[in-house]
Amino acid sequence: MQANNPLHGIKLEQIVTELQQELGWENLGYLIPINCFKSDPSVKSSLTFLRKTPWARQKVEDLYIERIVDFKKEK
Repeated sequence: MQANNPLHGIKLEQIVTELQQELGWENLGYLIPINCFKSDPSVKSSLTFLRKTPWARQKVEDLYIERIVDFKKEK
């Protein structure tokens, strides 16, 4: 059931963009040490990597839920 999924209706591009705006590439690369965030990062290159790499995508989605979704619920 999608009703309980906090990521329902949110695209991966939005997730990466919001995390990058909040944290910056350097902090994002520190929190999730993958090359697409550390070496010449861009939203496009990150999306390409994350779509092919389920474990990395899961880490990004988990961070998004922790940093963005939970924060919005607190407001």
